[in-house]
Amino acid sequence: MTSTTLDAPAAKPLLDWYDRHHRDLPWRVSPPMAARGIKADPYHVWLSEVMLQQTTVPAVKPYFANFLARWPTVRDLADAASEDVMAAWAGLGYYARARNLKKCAEAVARDHDGVFPSTEEGLKTLPGIGDYTAAAVAAIAFNRQAAVMDGNVERVISRLFSIATPLPAAKPLMKQKVALLTPQHRPGDFAQAMMDLGATICTPKRPACPLCPFQGSCEALRLHDPEHFPVKAAKKEKPVRHGAAFIAVTVDGDILLRRRIESGLLGGMTEVPTTNWTARQDGTTSADAAPFPAAWEPCGTVIHVFTHFELRLSIYRVAIPSLIQTDNGWWEAVTNLDSQALPTVMKKAIAAAIPLAFKHAKD
Repeated sequence: MTSTTLDAPAAKPLLDWYDRHHRDLPWRVSPPMAARGIKADPYHVWLSEVMLQQTTVPAVKPYFANFLARWPTVRDLADAASEDVMAAWAGLGYYARARNLKKCAEAVARDHDGVFPSTEEGLKTLPGIGDYTAAAVAAIAFNRQAAVMDGNVERVISRLFSIATPLPAAKPLMKQKVALLTPQHRPGDFAQAMMDLGATICTPKRPACPLCPFQGSCEALRLHDPEHFPVKAAKKEKPVRHGAAFIAVTVDGDILLRRRIESGLLGGMTEVPTTNWTARQDGTTSADAAPFPAAWEPCGTVIHVFTHFELRLSIYRVAIPSLIQTDNGWWEAVTNLDSQALPTVMKKAIAAAIPLAFKHAKD
């Protein structure tokens, strides 16, 4: 199944559409802003692109605003305490991104005098920057002719060319097609236009084909089945892992917390004591594995779905009259939980035992 080859001139109708219908995003220099001479800030572009991976625009907006308010420049982020960065990231998920964000900022400040490299090759030398982020920053921040492909762009390209190969095997071919279409003129706007098109017009369900600037060239539309694309390989059933989490609270309202090791799942984040569950193995689910002997009471089970597995945590709670000395962790006021680097699964565990613990939480 092949289509008429689209070439660089086909970018013009998309750019014309983008000039009229672009989304206004806090990290974006829109066409009217560019016309006034405003330039994209590589720091803003990089920060937004890292945050947007596996996350939605509405979810990212408050995090982006908070990061810029606390760390206006990449040097400020490089100088920040890792614990503060992880706490600010808490709730956004995929926490390796936060660890790499900090390492990348440090590398830019230390090795590049606070200035991001302007090429894909240079950007990929930085921690945590792979092919996609390098292409996005190069195109959007530095107007390089880089082929940018996220999930929205994959969908647009798969429909334009009716690519029948299932994902992820189709990605190399899709990347070739994106490179073919990306123009020398305004490649950054082209990349953002493709993303906007996928997000607002070429949507997964019920795409608004009559409004699409590519409707005359779209092979999937010609075949009357745009929703068939992109073709995806059958999903494997996620394994279910089990473990336990322990919420210890004093009469004064302090809760026992600890920090996970830097590497691996949720590395460097704050947690309540849990058993040794991982993506590959179950942990103990009984109160026998509690951090100290006490009258632990069961508080039900919470379920959290990670990318590659589902976790079911048995929750236990105990109220104690005073602080207990511990070699692994610290006691924190429940009223301070919103400032801690607690991932969503740990917030669920705490809320199961202390229902009002996050009544003021925003995420």
